[in-house]
Amino acid sequence: MKFYSTNKKVAPLSFKEAVIHSLPSDRGLYFPEKIPTLESDFITNLGLYTFPEIGYKILSPFTQESIPNNKLKEIVEEAFSFDIPLKKVENAIYSLELFHGPTYAFKDIGARFLARCLAYFNESHNQEVTILVATSGDTGGAVASGFYDVDGVNVVILYPSGKVSELQEKQLTTLGKNITAVEIDGTFDDCQNMVKQAFLDTELNETLNLSSANSINIARWLPQSIYYFEAFKQLQNREKLVFSVPSGNYGNLSAGILAHRMGLPVKHFIAASNQNDVIPRFLTTEEYQPLKTIPTLSNAMDVSDPSNYPRLMELVDGKLSELQNIVKGFSIDDAQTLETIKSCFDQNSYITDPHGAIGYQALKDIMTADENGIFLETAHYCKFISTVEKALERTLSQPDFVSELMSKPKKSITMSGSFKEFKSFLFQ
Repeated sequence: MKFYSTNKKVAPLSFKEAVIHSLPSDRGLYFPEKIPTLESDFITNLGLYTFPEIGYKILSPFTQESIPNNKLKEIVEEAFSFDIPLKKVENAIYSLELFHGPTYAFKDIGARFLARCLAYFNESHNQEVTILVATSGDTGGAVASGFYDVDGVNVVILYPSGKVSELQEKQLTTLGKNITAVEIDGTFDDCQNMVKQAFLDTELNETLNLSSANSINIARWLPQSIYYFEAFKQLQNREKLVFSVPSGNYGNLSAGILAHRMGLPVKHFIAASNQNDVIPRFLTTEEYQPLKTIPTLSNAMDVSDPSNYPRLMELVDGKLSELQNIVKGFSIDDAQTLETIKSCFDQNSYITDPHGAIGYQALKDIMTADENGIFLETAHYCKFISTVEKALERTLSQPDFVSELMSKPKKSITMSGSFKEFKSFLFQ
């Protein structure tokens, strides 16, 4: 299978080439030429398959020309080696806990798969790869963990100063070796734009072998579709299923729609947003209008111009009416997020993080009585402990790994939002 640019101005590439190059020169995103349809028997009998086996089944049509089947099986076994439990929160509402990986966030799934793909591709040549990644929170830690000490791969992570939680910052700034953290005086959108500029800079690309670990990379994005099947597998009542997806860069939501197009029975999705509500507004006003990014308590969703918007539209053939049929928009502010964290705990004894809380509240507000809802709990609440404690008005105990991590010294390079300065740094 080949992967074309959503802007359709460059030649399609193989999976391997699309992964390595990350971003097409025409500023689009790579997208599969064909979306395979899974057999109905496979969907019905998901309970017979492990999470890695589901991953193999879904990913093999996309990767088969670039990765041998036996190698893909090895990659998915290593990458998807932790549980993704579906927990009942209250009647007809479930939490898909995506935080049981090594960095306690859903980004582990895509980052670990991408890291192993690149390591395999690097076996055939000795050229070093430089991974550039922008993070609004959890991507940085997941990428740092996934690529740590991988031969032939150097990782540069850009993050907005003062706009990620302390624990998130520690996860991406304490490893060292082949991991470099760059603290940018700006927003996540500034970091993301610098990464995109780097991929489109001819001089940089002639000198450095650049690749990305953001969800703009096809190998970060595709694996996110797998846990929608895993959730469906664990659900008893699968009728009229609704997925509520906390949304910032929209890789997660577009991956869910990809799963739906491959055959997963979903009634509709909810784009659950904080005040950076570009897609919920788009669904209502029919105008895509990014505004200035607003800092919120759900910082991983502080994105005003989501990079996966082109894939979102490609999945519906560019037809807004089709997107409106499958996706409903929802947004709340910080005060409402705090209220939701508290009400969910008071009513159900279940602690959500500030992102999952928005997904939960979206189901409460939008879901009808005959529907079953799953919200994606994208990170462990300990990553946002001060926010959760403020909401619950109580002190919570931290897992042991937190104390150990917080004691490690931070290592980062501070930088302005100037691409010229960043480019000079990359050439050092």
